[in-house]
Amino acid sequence: VCYDELNLKQPRLVQEVHAEYVRAGAEILETNTFGASPLKLSTYGLAEDTEKINKAAAELARSASGGRASVLGAIGPLGIRIEPFGQTSKAEAEAIFAVQVKGLLAGGVDGFILETFSDLDEIHTALRAVRAASDLPVVCQMTVGSDGLTYFGTDPETFTKQLTAWGAD
Repeated sequence: VCYDELNLKQPRLVQEVHAEYVRAGAEILETNTFGASPLKLSTYGLAEDTEKINKAAAELARSASGGRASVLGAIGPLGIRIEPFGQTSKAEAEAIFAVQVKGLLAGGVDGFILETFSDLDEIHTALRAVRAASDLPVVCQMTVGSDGLTYFGTDPETFTKQLTAWGAD
């Protein structure tokens, strides 16, 4: 199942989930776009719909918010390794993230949440893609294991300093 496609195929369902969060007192809604990059959507034959899916997701969350919650565009990792660990260049990764950012901005997000990244280089490329298109707030979340480090061995003190220096909010 491509959960991101539900923004187009079952918009009422997505909107109702958001509305339940608002009724429960949520002040921030995340768009249903964690995996809505062209790279991940390509596995479902949906890469060409990336902007459309992200725009619809932001609009659904905005509508469900009823003006009572902010809407953050959710962006997750690409699911591939980028340089220096993989063959995808940082410029290519940034371009992939940029397509998703464009759709989320078109849908009217109030900011972004880059979530569950393990690779500091990859979250940096995602942050650069956001910052190239917008000065809206960006929350950056890294995944840390039980050893207190990311999968690639980065400690929280290092990545928080680095993300702050790069312009994360």
